Amino acid sequence: MVVSLFSCGILYICVLLAVAFFTFLERKGLSYMQLRKGPNKVGFVGIPQPIADATKLLTKEIVKPIFSNYFLYLGAPVFSFSLALLLWQLYPSCFSVVYFKWGVLFFVCVSSLNVYGTLLAGWSSNSKYALIGSLRAVAQTISYEVSMVLIFLFPLFVVGSFSFFDIKDSQGVVWFIFLMCPVSFLWFVSCVAETNRAPFDFAEGESELVSGFNVEYGAVGFALIFLAEYANILVMSLFSVVLFLGGPFLMVLCNDFVMMMKVLVLAFLFIWIRASYPRFRYDFLMNLTWKLFLPVALVLLLFLLVMMFNLFL
Repeated sequence: MVVSLFSCGILYICVLLAVAFFTFLERKGLSYMQLRKGPNKVGFVGIPQPIADATKLLTKEIVKPIFSNYFLYLGAPVFSFSLALLLWQLYPSCFSVVYFKWGVLFFVCVSSLNVYGTLLAGWSSNSKYALIGSLRAVAQTISYEVSMVLIFLFPLFVVGSFSFFDIKDSQGVVWFIFLMCPVSFLWFVSCVAETNRAPFDFAEGESELVSGFNVEYGAVGFALIFLAEYANILVMSLFSVVLFLGGPFLMVLCNDFVMMMKVLVLAFLFIWIRASYPRFRYDFLMNLTWKLFLPVALVLLLFLLVMMFNLFL
C-alpha cells in the first residue's frame, strides 16, 4: 500500500513537470514556426518560464463571481484535473505497481467523464459565453467519443485482450500503424478533436466566445483547467503510442525511453497542427465525425470481422 501510494505520488509529480515544460515547448515551437523567439527572458533561454507562470497563477487572488453556483464553480476544475491524472494510472511501464487487466474499459469510462467537468464549469459560471462554450465542447467530445470507441475495437480484436500491457507487447517488428494505417489516422484526428485542440478548439473560440467555458476562471481554477487540458494531450499521445506504435525492445530501460520519445513526437504533432491549420467551421467538425469517421470506422470494422471469421474457419 505504501509503495503504491509512493509510486502514484512520483508519477503525478512527473506528469505535472512534463505538462509544465510541454507548455514551454509549445510556446517555443509556435514562436519559431512564426519566425519569432518566444519566451526567452526568464533564466537561461527562458527554460524556467513555466515555473514563473505557475507561481504567478497560484499566487493570484481567486475570483468569486457573485452569480455563480460557487461550489460547483470551484469543483469543476478539480474534477477535470483529477480525471486527467487518473488516466495516468494506466501507463504501461515495466515498473508499474498496478496492473490493469481491463485497462481499456477503465480508459473509456474515465475519459467519458471529462464532459461533466467542462459542462459544470460552463454552467456553474452563470455566464452565457461560458455556457455556450461548454455546450459546444460537450457536443464535440461526445460525438468524437463514438468513433474513438469503434477505433479502439480494432487492436482489441487483433490482440484479444483489454490490457494495454498486452496490446503494447503484442506488437513486434510490425506495429499496428502499418497494419491499420487508415484507422490510426482516424484515431489521431479524433484525439485532436477530443482534447479540444486547434483546428478543433471550438470550446475556446476567442472570436465569438471570448475564452469559452473557462472565461470566468482565473488564478488556481484556470491553472487546473490548463493543466488538465495539457495532461490529456500527453495521455492521448501515450495511448496512441501504445495502440499503434508499441512493441517490445531488448532492454527494459530502453523500452520506456523509446516509448517516451514516441509520445514526445506525437505530442509535438499537436503543436505543429495548431501552427499549420486555421479553425474549422463547427458544422464541418460535426459532419466530419458523423458523416465520415463513423461510416468509415463501421465499414473497416465489418471488414476486419469478416477477415477474422474466415481466418478462424
